[in-house]
Amino acid sequence: MAKHSSGICYLAGAGPGDLGLVTLKTRAAIENAEVIVYDYLCNAEMLAWAPPKAEIIYAGKKAGAHTLSQEEINALLVAKTREGKRVVRLKGGDPFLFGRGGEEAEALAKAGLPFEVIPGVTSALAAPAYAGIPVTHRGHNAQLTIFTGHEETEPAGEGARIDYAAIARGPGTKVMLMGIERLESIATRLLEEGASPDLPVALVRWGTTGRQRTLRGTLSGIARSAKETGFAAPAVAVFGSVAALEEGLNWFESKPLFGRKVAVTRSRRQAGALSEQLRALGADVYELPTIRIEPPANLLEFGELVRDAHTYDWVVFTSPNGVDAFFELFYKIYDDAREIGGVRIAAVGPATAARIKEFHLHVDLQPEQAVAESLVKAFTKDGSVENQKILVVRPETARDLLSKELTKMGAIVDEAIAYRTVPETDAAAVARFREEGADFVTFTSSSTVENFLALNLPLPDGARTASIGPVTSKTMRSLGMKVDVEAKRHDIEGLAEAIRNAYARS
Repeated sequence: MAKHSSGICYLAGAGPGDLGLVTLKTRAAIENAEVIVYDYLCNAEMLAWAPPKAEIIYAGKKAGAHTLSQEEINALLVAKTREGKRVVRLKGGDPFLFGRGGEEAEALAKAGLPFEVIPGVTSALAAPAYAGIPVTHRGHNAQLTIFTGHEETEPAGEGARIDYAAIARGPGTKVMLMGIERLESIATRLLEEGASPDLPVALVRWGTTGRQRTLRGTLSGIARSAKETGFAAPAVAVFGSVAALEEGLNWFESKPLFGRKVAVTRSRRQAGALSEQLRALGADVYELPTIRIEPPANLLEFGELVRDAHTYDWVVFTSPNGVDAFFELFYKIYDDAREIGGVRIAAVGPATAARIKEFHLHVDLQPEQAVAESLVKAFTKDGSVENQKILVVRPETARDLLSKELTKMGAIVDEAIAYRTVPETDAAAVARFREEGADFVTFTSSSTVENFLALNLPLPDGARTASIGPVTSKTMRSLGMKVDVEAKRHDIEGLAEAIRNAYARS
């Protein structure tokens, strides 16, 4: 097949695990990719940034289990790039630091294909940092050595062999990537080459993620401790006096939700805000999407109501999704915000109000509580709505209480069905839920509850549930599900705070 001039391959570092450590350039590459080839150590949640039609290929390699050989990966990258595709090769950490990115670059160069390298944050630095270990410290060292614990079985150049004598006798900090399964033999080799048995060692597993674990010891006993505690790959090993610097520096593992596993059941598009807040509190978060947001069944009717919004006295928004759907269509019809006219705007809840304000519009009415009943009361206090035209922007399956109550008050109410929620199933997320369970499962709407139950996933032993508010809680109870925690403030910030407070009380 002839080479297409637009084909290019990006060898991109996916970082050490924390999505916040993925570079802007790597994210931009993912967002514009046509093909993504990713590794075992990549946080798969970044794949949500990819276009819906992108081809996603898993090429994971871990000890004893290779999906594709390196030669097959090289050939795959060449073939996809030669087809004229924008290919993103995601590699955990940095592509050129023991990631075999150099070999992939050589294969592309040999084929005469364009490529770019996007460096990434390496776990050699990030994992120790998240464990409170500064790999360099003026009071301890001025030298850093990074080596791999994987010695290739196939023939390699003389310069590719590991010089354990130099590592054992050399000054400064040494960081080993991979090779935890060979830790006993590596420690023995270092001792044989003259390293001190009392040399401080720290192992950091799944560094920068909510699954992070740190094990500390000395060179003579660390392999035994790792075996006794079941400490396994993927992990980074730090050798040197800085590995003993623990008191007050282990900032990440001191976070309030550290070590707590939380499953977020929102739609994939919406889950990010809640996931980010929980990760900031140290939780091990994974998204278990149960719903997907889609346009309404009658998009033409919705468009006509959006077009005529300026003819109403009030527009009422019941969710951030409704705000997004409304203004996405509004700005396809109009190019000036003033076309909405003198209509007054009401919002159910702070999250909805905040989303409206992002469109530089004022919210005239917002109840104290983020429920329809509170908004009805707010309208009552605001004054009469008799004979006023009110447009209620809501999802397809929402309660019609608001419209009914406003109609009883004498208003002329139209409903703009802005979107619908449909069931979503992520096989990988479901498998992880079955295998690992969760300490908390969050629910942010009645539809997330209903579709979670439709997956027939029993709550793990000891798992607790967290509801965003009374409407969601009512649905949970009506379907036989317990409600362990309910947010006092019925928004994402309130839900994250409720989970944090649940552990503060326990």
